[in-house]
Amino acid sequence: MTAPTINGTRYPQPVDALLPAARALDLPDGQQFPSRNRLMREFHIGAPKADDLLARLKAEHEKRTRTEQIRTAMIVRGALLPLDASRTDLAEPAPVPLDYAEPIGPHPAPAPVAPEHTPPADPTPTTPAKITPAEQVAQVTVVGHPDTPTPSAPARPAVVWPVILLALPAFVAIWSGWVGLGGLTGFGVVHPLPGIADGFSLNTAITLPIGVETYGAYALYVWLSGRVPDAARRFAKWSALGSLAVGALGQVAYHLLVAAGIESAPWWITTAVACLPVAVLGMGAALAHLVRTHD
Repeated sequence: MTAPTINGTRYPQPVDALLPAARALDLPDGQQFPSRNRLMREFHIGAPKADDLLARLKAEHEKRTRTEQIRTAMIVRGALLPLDASRTDLAEPAPVPLDYAEPIGPHPAPAPVAPEHTPPADPTPTTPAKITPAEQVAQVTVVGHPDTPTPSAPARPAVVWPVILLALPAFVAIWSGWVGLGGLTGFGVVHPLPGIADGFSLNTAITLPIGVETYGAYALYVWLSGRVPDAARRFAKWSALGSLAVGALGQVAYHLLVAAGIESAPWWITTAVACLPVAVLGMGAALAHLVRTHD
């Protein structure tokens, strides 16, 4: 899951920066505003920020509607004036009722205004004071939303290729351990397509490293990404720790059984290992549902 590129950056954007992109979203016929879920999905933001963005879109729409109503009313009355789009409170004041008859004829001339007293000019000219221009202060960009961090400068992402070197030996050891433990607990070669492809065989022991370790790595990524709802993050945290713990116990059990020369695992180890594919399937389906749920 990666954040969409908006205004040339993938970092989380404040509501003011997301507003132009939200106005440009394509909407179905008859729909005036995008839904909150779509805003969260398009911009990978949380519910509070999506509510704030939707409220601003509705406020802009209401302001434009009031402006057009006032402009239409003025056109009908024959008194259309240049109207600033940012003012929606312009309305013609209601006439004040008079308690006497209005005079007939031209309006009386306004009373003369007495000129203000002007002090005499100083005959001696003075040298104007030299004004030193003030130093320009760098403008500070204010973040519109309090929970949106603004990095000072885009930093280079850390390299990840050393993880491949770390994973190769761990992959070999984990794969061989799980396959060996599967052989001690009844997992083995089966023919999944009898009558169709009798020569096709599959060792079911490979389902253990693929299922348990892959789920542990994925749940660990979801937990540390910080881009999922809180419920999904909590579930990913505990299930990732549990999956890694089960993987470690499986490796320990295999090496202890081999070191002791045991060719068949005890029933309680066989029971636990046999339940692992079902448990991994249930946890994977639950985590996928929680990741896509934003409400």
